[in-house]
Amino acid sequence: MTAPQTGTIRVPASTRVAPVRSRLRSASTAVRLAAVRTPELTVGAFGVVTGALFAWVPSIWYDEAATVTSAQRSWPQLWAELQNVDAVHGLYYALMHAWFWLVGYTPFTLRFPSALAIGVAAGLVVALGRRVGGRRLGVTAGLVFLALPRVQWAGSEGRPYATITALAVALTLVGMTAVRRTRSGPSLRWWVAYGALALVAVSLNVYLSLAVVAHAVTLAWTLLAQRRAGRSAPSDRGPVDRAPLVTRAVLVRWAVAAGAAAVVVSPLVLEVMAQSKQVAWISGIGDRTFAQVFSTAWFGGVDAYAAVAWTLIVAGVATALVAAHRRSPTVRSLLRAQAVRVALPLAVLPTGVLLTVTALGKHLYSPKYASLSLPFVALLIALAITLVRPRAVIAAVLALFLVMSVPSAIDVKTPRSKQESTWANAASIIAAERGQHSGANEGVVFGSVYGHPGATAEIIRVSYPWAFTGLTDLGMRKNAAESGVLWNQNGDLSSTIPARLGDIDTVWFVGGTPKARNIQPETASVLAERGFHVEQRWKTGRVVITEFVRD
Repeated sequence: MTAPQTGTIRVPASTRVAPVRSRLRSASTAVRLAAVRTPELTVGAFGVVTGALFAWVPSIWYDEAATVTSAQRSWPQLWAELQNVDAVHGLYYALMHAWFWLVGYTPFTLRFPSALAIGVAAGLVVALGRRVGGRRLGVTAGLVFLALPRVQWAGSEGRPYATITALAVALTLVGMTAVRRTRSGPSLRWWVAYGALALVAVSLNVYLSLAVVAHAVTLAWTLLAQRRAGRSAPSDRGPVDRAPLVTRAVLVRWAVAAGAAAVVVSPLVLEVMAQSKQVAWISGIGDRTFAQVFSTAWFGGVDAYAAVAWTLIVAGVATALVAAHRRSPTVRSLLRAQAVRVALPLAVLPTGVLLTVTALGKHLYSPKYASLSLPFVALLIALAITLVRPRAVIAAVLALFLVMSVPSAIDVKTPRSKQESTWANAASIIAAERGQHSGANEGVVFGSVYGHPGATAEIIRVSYPWAFTGLTDLGMRKNAAESGVLWNQNGDLSSTIPARLGDIDTVWFVGGTPKARNIQPETASVLAERGFHVEQRWKTGRVVITEFVRD
């Protein structure tokens, strides 16, 4: 038996790259499948990226500085502060304290938790939309949520508003699960989870109690809809195939879970009420209120965007409810009506309650306090966008909605996005000038800060400490961290400056433009008596800087 012939086999060059192309196609397919099968993770990750991108660019502003100074205090100092001020933000400050301990403070690390919270909220909005109306509604609602101007603002803000939105939708999802499990089987652990999450949510922000109240409205509305459907059903249909969604057992268990959470959290609520003087800056109902509700609270003050969004909200709600009240509604119509019963109370009730209380004389309404409604506003808008069936039309409308949000997305990431703050620029000026004569003995006097008479410009040092390292504060009389208040307080400059001047040969004055108490003339007079003259002056936005040098 002879051996078979052998020889050299030539492989075409094109087949050598085939495995690479095949792997690339496989990876692309895997990404597409992941986006389809787990849209919550895909939309959520997109939300984290968009929130974190360029979050380090805007200058820190007053509210964020309160987070920075509180979160960097020791636990005893933070506890002492919360006895006097900001108890409403106590849990948030504690979480940020732990976060800064892990990663340190920078403007980016201050804002990244908010970007993360917005990503979580977006994923949960997708899950909520899928639960009440299917994948198409869920994905559309998640993308609309990320496009809302106020969501983009919250995702780059070193304050708790992004976390509030995430907790509002998480609490709603847990509550919906508890209701469904009550109908189909054991549900105790879900009601315990609902009560525990409500406790955490209200501890983070007392306004989240309004979400719990809105859930009660949803349950009552659903119960009424069930009874109406039962009365209008033809008598020959026989027994109802499905058990009612809301029963007496559901109402009792919700009341027990919500009541238990209310009892446990009541001491905190009472403490927050005792500190209500903090919101004395909030104005009553006036000429600006309509604009705040119509465009600012949810749509960032962009009137054209708000007009389109409100039109879609009304269209989505009206069509869903009308379709569900037809003689023989489809399953899709019933699901969309239930989506309205879930989302509408959570969108409308918090603002309505705060406006009512404000009108009665207790000023509590501010547009930023409506953040908890943002996920449900997105769901109502998505109901209108998904009225049409063709995917191409939905994609086109959604793309238009996203394009409309681009200007506001850019606007919240500019250097002066935060109330025209230029603190970052002021700190860079001081850091650059100090670098030119390193080794000098230097001091600083912090004047008043624009628009906030209870604080000094020391909050710029809090926000950008690396620019002020080694400077002796010549004016401080009362240390905030040791006194349990937010901001340092100056004393009598004619005595504090000479007592601390020593061999300091350069003094920086940092203060605010008009609408701030001007102590610069007094500072200049005291320093002139001790041989100092003005070397240079700067003005950046609402911050003024003066360098005094010893003759």
